[in-house]
Amino acid sequence: MATVYRERTAPGGLEGVVRCLWEDAGGAPKRIVPDGCVDLVECDGEVFVAGPDTAPWTWEAGERAHGVRFAPGRASDVLGLGADELRDQRVSLGDLWGKEGELLAERVLSGAASLTDVVARRRAGRADREISELIARLDGGAPRVSAALKRFATGERQLRRRFTLAVGYGPATYLRVSRFQRAIGLSGSAPDLASLAFSAGYADQAHLSRDCREFSGLKASEFFRARK
Repeated sequence: MATVYRERTAPGGLEGVVRCLWEDAGGAPKRIVPDGCVDLVECDGEVFVAGPDTAPWTWEAGERAHGVRFAPGRASDVLGLGADELRDQRVSLGDLWGKEGELLAERVLSGAASLTDVVARRRAGRADREISELIARLDGGAPRVSAALKRFATGERQLRRRFTLAVGYGPATYLRVSRFQRAIGLSGSAPDLASLAFSAGYADQAHLSRDCREFSGLKASEFFRARK
């Protein structure tokens, strides 16, 4: 059976900005759950940006798709606006960048340029070190946002504001999304939901179940059974 979905590493020069490149062979509709990332996507004759999600959505398109998945907090360096403006949105490149976006989309669709060419062309600035550190702490299993926010030179209010602009939502939401993604990654080796909840850093199985319902639209038993 042909691989339906696959990922590969970012090309040289885009490490740290791009988490991965991906390709989907199409077919049946797919349930997409939040992962804290922004994607630049080519699919079905369109080039668009998929903003950071806070809820599940079903991708109905059956066409082959390609994408660039930005590392959390780095999309705004390329796209030129706060990621919070793209939250739960799908925006065409033309609507985002006007005539330049339309021309770039045409080049991508014709094969004259790739999505990574677009990213390399628009890349600007370096990562915000404090935001990168905060993301790393939250991804690393910080139990609470308050614990992750300790020992920064910048005040908490300003840091939260910068985080929202860079990532698309605040640290509390990102922590929940990151923990849910951790549970997804561990689900193949966990014997049951209680063990999975503990391993992923949840207070208990009920906590995992609530987040699963919000982020996937399914009961935890249904969602994780389908991933085995």
